[in-house]
Amino acid sequence: MATKALFNTVVNWFIRQRIDQIQNFMDHPVETQKGVLFSQLYHAENTDYGKIHGFSSISSYEDFRRNIPIVTYEDFEPYIERARQGQRDVFWPGLVKNFAKSSGTTNAKSKFIPITDESLELCHMKAGKDLISIYANNHPDNQLFTNKNLRLGGSADFYEDFNTKFGDLSAILIDNLPFWVEITTTPSKKVSLMSEWESKLKAIISEVKSEDVGSLTGVPSWMLVLLQRTLAETGHKTISDLWPNLEVFFHGGISFKPYRDQYRQVIGKEINYYEIYNASEGFFAIQDQHGSDEMLLMLDYGIFYEFIPMETFDEKNLHAIPLEEVEIGKNYAMVITTNSGLWRYLIGDTVRFTSLEPFRIKVSGRTKHYINAFGEELMIDNVETALTKACEATDASILDFTGAPVFMQNGESGAHEWVLEFQRKPENIEHFGEIFDNHLKSVNSDYEAKRYNDMTLKKPIIHVAKPQLFYNWMSQRGKLGGQNKVPRLSNDREYIEPLIQMNEA
Repeated sequence: MATKALFNTVVNWFIRQRIDQIQNFMDHPVETQKGVLFSQLYHAENTDYGKIHGFSSISSYEDFRRNIPIVTYEDFEPYIERARQGQRDVFWPGLVKNFAKSSGTTNAKSKFIPITDESLELCHMKAGKDLISIYANNHPDNQLFTNKNLRLGGSADFYEDFNTKFGDLSAILIDNLPFWVEITTTPSKKVSLMSEWESKLKAIISEVKSEDVGSLTGVPSWMLVLLQRTLAETGHKTISDLWPNLEVFFHGGISFKPYRDQYRQVIGKEINYYEIYNASEGFFAIQDQHGSDEMLLMLDYGIFYEFIPMETFDEKNLHAIPLEEVEIGKNYAMVITTNSGLWRYLIGDTVRFTSLEPFRIKVSGRTKHYINAFGEELMIDNVETALTKACEATDASILDFTGAPVFMQNGESGAHEWVLEFQRKPENIEHFGEIFDNHLKSVNSDYEAKRYNDMTLKKPIIHVAKPQLFYNWMSQRGKLGGQNKVPRLSNDREYIEPLIQMNEA
């Protein structure tokens, strides 16, 4: 124990040195981003993509914006395929050896996101160290390295194709983790990267139930499943009975709002919660303030950021602005230029700035995951806020949900239809729906206008899901565990129709 405590003290001292560097980019955000951009351009000017778009002639942001188009994955895919086949210097110098396979949530087709040595070391790995540094700075009495971190990652399926490899981002990261991370982490690498979800859960529980776990890292929905199964296996009433030293949950991938109450109950005591915003394409933001729901945009990870105001978003005519031109409260589609060789890449997420000094954000949704069938522009954060308020008012608790439009027919008004799976149901679902509807009106003026006198939109249609509906639906789709997410909103009925059918079966 004395050795662990000494190790904890030394490591904490080293990682806090990073705080000064973080403060530097907070104080000089525009200069930091300018340095990132021109460093990337210089580094890649002799690649095929760099020659086509005249990287060597770019001397200003306006040149950059004029020379290089904003692209989606589909636009950039031909270059990625060339790199996957082992061609060198396509969009980044040298051979790109690793690709993270991701289906994403905008397209069922598999995507292969390049992971260069630079992005691995200076973005993904650096962010992991920063998360610990920020937490240690906020909580000097932490015991992160005295106890184990329970990680819940994706699959280890890793394949060789041509001269390169592809697989889940978790496999790439865990394969490259420093030794000290493995010493302080549970379950073992072998178990952590198992592919089949149900077998993996059993193996994880078998290993972690006898460990002294002090922190958790994972997606809230899947971590909750693991914790509930662990309680059922061990017979403990709460997780704090099993792991009394648990102090923090580092979470990301989906909003934590719908899960906060459930975690309080399962854990059985108050712990710290820190949110992260990452994807296969990069690591973007970290909650840097205790108790906050905002995240600090990390500006020195080799990622240059641009933003497209959603009010002017048009896939056929995309126009982005730099960081210094964003405004508080607006929804923006995020465009990234990265040290993995993605150039002006439309990632598909939308964010909203909550602070400009420093730049802090909230993830507000997806460019293709919203409801705007009637001009209501309903974003995920609107819905999550309204559902949270409705749950608080009716003593309810939601596990999962999805929503979609009901289109106008025969001169009748449209509506929004919802499938809600409750952990704790409200006594009166009609009353719940009224509160939900009213809060949507209060946070979204466009929705309120469309709901006026039921002229465009009638009141929400709510289906109460039977237990395990979403879990079983995700299982049918082969989407259990890892970074897989339930689609919260859709502008069509692709997701809601099969869910309603399963619910009524």
